[in-house]
Amino acid sequence: MERLDEYLEFAKEIAKYAGSIMLKYFKQNNGASYKGDKTIVTLADTEINTYLINRVKEKYPTHSVDGEEEQFGKSDYVWVCDPVDGTAMYARHIPVATFSLALVIKGEPKVGVIYDPFTDNLYTAIKEKGAYKNNEKINVNNFELGDIRSVSNFEMWSVAPYNIYDIVKDLGKKEYLVNIGSIIRSCLCVGLGEFTCSIFPGTEHKNCDIAAVKVIVEEAGGKVTDLFGNEQRYDKSINGAVISNGKVHNEIIEIIKKYLTNSK
Repeated sequence: MERLDEYLEFAKEIAKYAGSIMLKYFKQNNGASYKGDKTIVTLADTEINTYLINRVKEKYPTHSVDGEEEQFGKSDYVWVCDPVDGTAMYARHIPVATFSLALVIKGEPKVGVIYDPFTDNLYTAIKEKGAYKNNEKINVNNFELGDIRSVSNFEMWSVAPYNIYDIVKDLGKKEYLVNIGSIIRSCLCVGLGEFTCSIFPGTEHKNCDIAAVKVIVEEAGGKVTDLFGNEQRYDKSINGAVISNGKVHNEIIEIIKKYLTNSK
């Protein structure tokens, strides 16, 4: 029997510490700089990532860490982490960033924790045990695309491997679309029933963005696949992601397939 409850408590401890680091740097010079791929990294990103690796080495030395800024070891048990998702907003002192951590076992996320330090909201899930916000169960909505209450999110940037511009134009004919600056925060909105869908074209090392989302949103009743509706591993790079309430998932995938060809 997996020690999933124990792993969840460990992940929650890491999340709360990470949140304190995010808040520490938020209102001061956060040391923002640009990496080779032209994305921003801050002192909070690197400090949190290093802290996670040190804690995993102490507590679970046979496990490995796949952090967005730093990695450690190789194992079937991988702690997949995005220390600060929404770094571009965070570096500009706009409070939408989140911390994300998942335990991925043989490619499948089994435990997921996401923390929003600005609202002190902790989102947690264990596979087959439901998803929670501060220990209260959460659920996706049951809206159709085009429902006047429905809002969906998309991520798009100039060097993204998949260009979803035409998809956004097509989907925008019926759906109110936004980009809030953090893919993970938008996926929480799906899990909470606030958003209906989020579309993410990221691939290389972007498992760090979606691993915890996978277990939390699906335990809230939603669905998470790659851009073409396929299941995928979360201990390596992914093939984009569609995160939805489940009800609209196939319709979203069909729109995507009109404009994109699966490159994997």
